[in-house]
Amino acid sequence: MSEQTRVARTIPRRGRDRNLVDVRPDWPGGPLPALVQANVPDIDLAGWLAGHRDDVDELARRAGAVLFRGFAVAGPDDFRTVMAAVSGDVLSYGERSSPRSKVTEGVYTSTEHPADQPIVLHNEQSYTVNWPLRIVFHCEVAPAAGGRTPLADSRRVLARLRPETVAEFERRGVLYRRNYLPGISLSWQTAFQTERREDVEAYCARALIDVEWVSDQQLRTRQVRPAIRRHPVTGERTWFNHALFFHVTSLPEDVSAGLRAALDEEDLPYQTAYGDGTPIPDEVLAELRAAYAAETRSFEWRRGDVLLVENMLAAHAREPFTPPRRILTAMSDPVAAPELTEALRSGTATTGDRP
Repeated sequence: MSEQTRVARTIPRRGRDRNLVDVRPDWPGGPLPALVQANVPDIDLAGWLAGHRDDVDELARRAGAVLFRGFAVAGPDDFRTVMAAVSGDVLSYGERSSPRSKVTEGVYTSTEHPADQPIVLHNEQSYTVNWPLRIVFHCEVAPAAGGRTPLADSRRVLARLRPETVAEFERRGVLYRRNYLPGISLSWQTAFQTERREDVEAYCARALIDVEWVSDQQLRTRQVRPAIRRHPVTGERTWFNHALFFHVTSLPEDVSAGLRAALDEEDLPYQTAYGDGTPIPDEVLAELRAAYAAETRSFEWRRGDVLLVENMLAAHAREPFTPPRRILTAMSDPVAAPELTEALRSGTATTGDRP
């Protein structure tokens, strides 16, 4: 049996052996995402995962993402049970960059962004010093039209970039500037889930973020992070950042132009640059977009689908859609950045829990 199909083993059921699950690593012209398909109804995904955890881990890291289809996953409670089988460490959503609603413990709505606008490819929370190794989605209500969740292998995106582009980002890193502006972006109260400025300051000290209070309602932050990381299990180098996602030119053209006309550069809700503050050239931004586009794959959601994404190995996005559409999401397995470990060791960052 090939390594790619070892998880498609026979599972005993009602005294008889039947092939209940198939694995299709090259679906739908893949290998991103690999497909794990239930062949009969009412198979409990959480129970199946409990007996195949190592195989699924291996498949997910090879493919970058795995789509589980045809299993009995009917809503938030079933999805939370699946997450418990995926990981013993399901996370809350801290240092927020997008509006979400909590559904149940560890389960949120996917980004509540206008249906007619796309969400650019990104790796979840790559701008932080504690990010989830995995992000998992569940389709509770399939879109009427559109609304796919495109994926791109971050290892292959990195391989498509010119050596000189990679070298510049490796040397300088990425600077993230954010302004928390009610009515324009998330408020700092929503982003950090607190009403106390001292809580924000304490969190930012722990997370290696520079803080500036422009007014009672406007918080400005700056943080520099690497553009390339190594996966903690596979050791692979991967393009893992929000350099393009948070750049103002990634917004719809009219929105980007409107913000730049209304606000000074330093007041933009999101903007990125090289780590030393030098603007990222337009031709480099175009190169990043081309690399992502060349590696993008997508599929049509079906009700009950569960998509497990290896967050450091695959970026995800969202297409515009015609409602209704309800995709739930959960994150698991926190990874601490090496620079955070070093800062804690040297005493330049404090310890504490995420907000």
